Amino acid sequence: MGAQMRENAEKKDNIILIGMPGVGKSTVGVVLAKKMGYRFLDSDLIIQEETGKLLHEIISSEGLSGFIKVENDVNRNIQAHHSVIATGGSVVYGTEAMEHLKGIGRVVYLKLSCEGIADRLGDLKKRGVALKEGQTLAELYAERVPLYEKYGDLTVDCEEKGLRSVVEEIDKRLRMQ
Repeated sequence: MGAQMRENAEKKDNIILIGMPGVGKSTVGVVLAKKMGYRFLDSDLIIQEETGKLLHEIISSEGLSGFIKVENDVNRNIQAHHSVIATGGSVVYGTEAMEHLKGIGRVVYLKLSCEGIADRLGDLKKRGVALKEGQTLAELYAERVPLYEKYGDLTVDCEEKGLRSVVEEIDKRLRMQ
């Protein structure tokens, strides 16, 4: 294998988790990283660290479009190798971020029904969920699912599955690719 091909293969050695808030990206990410011997990064925590604010505080002070800009900027600058990266649910609104993430790894869409998401989520505002004024969870779900499907290299249905079985399925399917 040539040096350029080896370099490109090394750059795509990350696993990026996308999906709705509450689907379990961070929880799955930590366990998957341990299982595979990878590092774990949570892009929401990176955003909070870089801005010094909680997600809902950024949305309150900068507005939704300001938050999405911050999220896009942070995610498009993530430099990681051999890592599982859990992203925020709204990362798919950032074209540059998603192009960068797809360039450094395989994107896994963790899929769950709107009802399943609603059951897992508490106060959407306190969780820092990027909702437009007056937007319902069902409307947000309908808006985002096509983006998750567009960017996901692999879709894992999490409906009625426990953490261990989701992690096992991701590991098995990634090894088959």
